[in-house]
Amino acid sequence: MNALQVALVGLVVFSAGAVGCASSIEGLYPPGPTELVKPIYVINHGWHTGIAVRRANIPEGVWPEHGDAADSEYLEVGWGAREFYMASEGTLGLALDAVLWPSPAVLHVVGFDGPVQQFFRQREIVEILVSDRGFQRLATFIGDAYAKDGSGRTMVVGRGQYANSRFYAAREKYSLLKTCNTWTARALRAAGLPITSLYAVSAGNVMDQTRPLGRRIDARAAEWVERFR
Repeated sequence: MNALQVALVGLVVFSAGAVGCASSIEGLYPPGPTELVKPIYVINHGWHTGIAVRRANIPEGVWPEHGDAADSEYLEVGWGAREFYMASEGTLGLALDAVLWPSPAVLHVVGFDGPVQQFFRQREIVEILVSDRGFQRLATFIGDAYAKDGSGRTMVVGRGQYANSRFYAAREKYSLLKTCNTWTARALRAAGLPITSLYAVSAGNVMDQTRPLGRRIDARAAEWVERFR
């Protein structure tokens, strides 16, 4: 067993021990009975996860870059290793390179019109209602994730994977302990959700933590409801 395998096994074991340790952040989640709520959508892309929000819900000045897709109803954002994420086809070699040592990361931002489950037809999607304050903290976390140039402007580094999408340089680096899925978990934690990044080794781990907090709205869930009506 090489050093990378040892590290991965250790991370999985450590993560498994963290299951159930996370609790909600009091005052943020769950929302109070009279508190305004806003939906967020956690999307399983297989290798990684993303978070979608209604663009109009984003507080002014908290995530300024959302204006780049001002004609879109929704925004979906993901974070990951730059070389792997921007490759025309992700490979195991690129994935291993990304975790061997810290490497540059990017944000992938997609603008689209809803419903979310129609745009991401082949993806598992969980809708979660968060408090207004939790949503603002989530938007702030995402806004802070962008790298800035000397003039304080974000940096577009390439066209995204969809028609209305872009890759932006990210502030933090990708590493074995800071991956696309731990970033999603940290973003959800910022909103107050009982999520731990220690148990976010894979997209499946993230979805395992989010399913109990909301409802599935993906096409497969809709088909299941229709079948048993």
